[in-house]
Amino acid sequence: MSQKCEFQYNLLPFETIKEATKGDVDAVEEVLKHYDGYIDNLSRRKMYDEYGQIHYCVDETLKRRLQTKLLIKTLNFKIGN
Repeated sequence: MSQKCEFQYNLLPFETIKEATKGDVDAVEEVLKHYDGYIDNLSRRKMYDEYGQIHYCVDETLKRRLQTKLLIKTLNFKIGN
């Protein structure tokens, strides 16, 4: 009995990555948009209200720092020939 597991990955097209490494504004925006949910998840922080209730919020400062790091790494990424 053989079962085939199929995984579907939502990958960015190679051309988008290639253009983003060259500094194309639209491609860079597409890269940031692609990782927005992941960055939101990494930026989520536990907060307490005045009644001691726990709330999870996105730390906007941390989110901007992560987006900046992604942008720098994208622009510095070298694609081989």
